[in-house]
Amino acid sequence: MIVLTVLAVLLAVLFVLLGVSKLLALPRMRELASHAGFSVAAYRGIGALEVAGAAGLLIGLTVPLLGAAAGAGLLLLLAGAVITHVRNRDGIRELAPAVVCAALVAAYLAVLGVSS
Repeated sequence: MIVLTVLAVLLAVLFVLLGVSKLLALPRMRELASHAGFSVAAYRGIGALEVAGAAGLLIGLTVPLLGAAAGAGLLLLLAGAVITHVRNRDGIRELAPAVVCAALVAAYLAVLGVSS
């Protein structure tokens, strides 16, 4: 249970920071949106999904089914990020954060499955 809590909180903090940065359309996020071929509005939509996923991970500590749904949603979102980076022929430096986050979300889902 401790590992699950640590992963949920770590991922929630990470996705809230990323999501809020996108929602506020900070200059760096505007650059990333443009590079990825997204409008700022679409990138804000991704940010909203990240914040919702973060909330779902935390709520999942008491409602495991919701945590699983949030984790699955974030994993799909990250799969889209990986595909976008590959299509843009980005290097490992740009691709690594999405891959690492996906691995952490997969670990969260695995631990959630074992603890349920």
